[in-house]
Amino acid sequence: MEVGATHAVAPSYLGWSIFNTLCCCLPLGIPAIIFSCKAQNANTLGESAIAEEASRTAKTLNIIGTVFGVIIITVWITATFI
Repeated sequence: MEVGATHAVAPSYLGWSIFNTLCCCLPLGIPAIIFSCKAQNANTLGESAIAEEASRTAKTLNIIGTVFGVIIITVWITATFI
């Protein structure tokens, strides 16, 4: 990399991953945290391709975990009160 050149920073989605783990879907939240940390570490080292891939994986796991969690919580609430 040239002096003064910057690289794109991929989002890590670590906060979303932690929220997913605690509130929505533990089995998908843990891998999401792992990929989020991998994205953060790759960003720190300037490895943007690895960071982008890990970030994309963390985002996908978080989307699936959030949707799954909302469905499960909705079914649970519906079954409890009906």
